[in-house]
Amino acid sequence: MTPDKLHELESLALKVREHIIRLSTNGGCFIGASLSCADLIVYLYKEVLSVQPDQVNDPDRDYLLLSKGHDVPALYGTLAELGFFEKERLANHLHTTDSIYWHPNRAVPGIEFHSGSLGHLLSVGAGIAMDMKMRGKKNRVFVILGDGELNEGSIWEACLVAANLKLDNLVAIVDRNEFQANVRTEDLMPLEPLPTKFEAFGWQTARVNGHDFQALETGFNFLPRNTGKPSVLIANTVRGKGLPSIEKRADRWFVNFSQEEVENLLKELHGQAQTQLTSETLMVR
Repeated sequence: MTPDKLHELESLALKVREHIIRLSTNGGCFIGASLSCADLIVYLYKEVLSVQPDQVNDPDRDYLLLSKGHDVPALYGTLAELGFFEKERLANHLHTTDSIYWHPNRAVPGIEFHSGSLGHLLSVGAGIAMDMKMRGKKNRVFVILGDGELNEGSIWEACLVAANLKLDNLVAIVDRNEFQANVRTEDLMPLEPLPTKFEAFGWQTARVNGHDFQALETGFNFLPRNTGKPSVLIANTVRGKGLPSIEKRADRWFVNFSQEEVENLLKELHGQAQTQLTSETLMVR
């Protein structure tokens, strides 16, 4: 990866994180998980997916499904920065006059499918991938999963079906931030060793640092390594990445910050002093 490309990706990811922080007030959002997957979504849209703002209905486009729908501020921020819709529309977050909400909505350009209840979109992605195979298409389906979401049995049912159908045009990306809602995954329902589990279900696997664009380049370059197998990229991430005051904090998954906190967090994102948070911590189930 060239230095210019790396700078371009880092600059875009910073802008996306600014959007996420601005969406964390006046009703709030799931900021911790959104910040953990921001780099993944930026890299996918800039370097992997074949889809453009003027091609959102092109039958030959690649699909991205955000199964962990509460991360949608990261997706909204990326789509707005890349011109899928106007940046000003983000100011409508949680307004009844728009569909910019806590979970993906297809009324927003670039959003492929609704999600909210966890555990569903890998099955949807497998269905789209199967349809493409039957039509002789070359496009691919990417599904972003939460690590806590892997506790859903429907995920593993979809894994069995996708391997059986040899859906090598289906790629899952696990945002491995080690939290499920307000609890660490390994304290609630241990998940490791994840690569071994996916391999046992017939998937090819890779594991990378989900905040390192050069590592992501290496990870996505492995696709497709073995024709006839679906793939999964396990991306090790940090919940709240970019804001030391909330990184790895179970109590700052969903937040509703004051406007003053938002302004201070934007400064913190740019390397200034860590924010002293005074807003109420929220437990969400």
